[in-house]
Amino acid sequence: MSALKTSIIIKFGALVLSLALIAPNANAQTVGAKTALIHTVDSILQSQVNNEKIPGAVIEIKKGDEVIYKQAYGYAQKFNYKHQPLAQPEQMTTEHLFDIASLTKVVGTTTSIMLLVDRGLIKVDDPVGKYIKAFAAPDKSAITIRDLLTHTAGLYEWYPMFYRAHNKQETFKLIGELPLAFPVGAGRHYSDLGFTVLGEIVEVVSGQSLDQFEEQNIFIPLGMGHTMYNPLKKDHQYKIVATSFGNPYETRMVYDPSLGFQFKEIDPDSWNGWRHYVLKGEVNDGNAWYAEKGVAGAAGIFSSVDDLQKLVDMLMHKGKVDGKQFISEATINTFLTKDKFNNGLGWMMDQANSFMKDGPEGSFGHTGFTGTSITVVPSKQVSIILLINRQQMGLINDKEYYNVNPIRAQVFKAVMQYGE
Repeated sequence: MSALKTSIIIKFGALVLSLALIAPNANAQTVGAKTALIHTVDSILQSQVNNEKIPGAVIEIKKGDEVIYKQAYGYAQKFNYKHQPLAQPEQMTTEHLFDIASLTKVVGTTTSIMLLVDRGLIKVDDPVGKYIKAFAAPDKSAITIRDLLTHTAGLYEWYPMFYRAHNKQETFKLIGELPLAFPVGAGRHYSDLGFTVLGEIVEVVSGQSLDQFEEQNIFIPLGMGHTMYNPLKKDHQYKIVATSFGNPYETRMVYDPSLGFQFKEIDPDSWNGWRHYVLKGEVNDGNAWYAEKGVAGAAGIFSSVDDLQKLVDMLMHKGKVDGKQFISEATINTFLTKDKFNNGLGWMMDQANSFMKDGPEGSFGHTGFTGTSITVVPSKQVSIILLINRQQMGLINDKEYYNVNPIRAQVFKAVMQYGE
């Protein structure tokens, strides 16, 4: 055997040996990092439950095709309507359905608009007045679908529509009649009304009710069998997480002038249809429930962590599901491109948000008032779905619900450190 061949064999043997030595070490480091992440996240959430700051939570962290961690904490319902502890509180599970609140805006409404754009039925820069006559009026004619998606349409941020509307058609009519609160396109003013209008556009263009369209075009195709509006009307008995004791915060919004939601045409005492029981399977959002019977573009969807992950996976894979294009990559990119206010279409992309604080460029997500949130970091192929039922604790000093933003920020920071 020549000296050259001998040298090559020796070097190859050394390489094989070094790879054999490196692989276990690399694997050990990965396992160690995962264990550390799980320990950190577990301590964050369990301490919040132990300290009675939140009743319970469900989390799912995924990287690539691997679920790094999925766990349930605490209780799905801990108190009765009088805020008395239940003798047998309901244990939280990862199968429970949450009222995802404003995650409805992205999971349901934004995805619906994506599909309509993808099918060439609408364009994001179409004037809203092309589909809704009331928005062809001079004061609203400049408003586009993009403006609604980016919260720059100038609509009221919130309005107690249930004082003047009792079904979705009356709600749509009322929003069309309300004056603008801000100049069109001049600033971002987060508005439930804008997404209610987007829901109306979906209905007008598709010829279906919003819940029917989403069930047939999103939930069923993506295998989201535990995602729906009005779950109590379904034949199946789902495990559902409890939220608030009636609508105490929205009652405060109507009566407390310090919150800035006083309207001269609204007498707080002129309507008294408030719920007086623990909400469990009925959407917490007052406008969605009282004015739109549980189905709205701004709120109303109930879902489980696994179902939400399916939608997130579709977005993470640039619109593909099982190798097939569900929404085109071009449409996904359109909706996940930042505007001048650092947000996408429907999805939030500003890294100042607690749920993706100082995260990588391109990160996106959203939150829900009930305590829910989704965070996606495409550059790291990472997603975090964190569902907290904070409203079951009631208002703190009759003022606000417990602020879960610090929890979101801590969890996000821990996940970003994983694998670095």
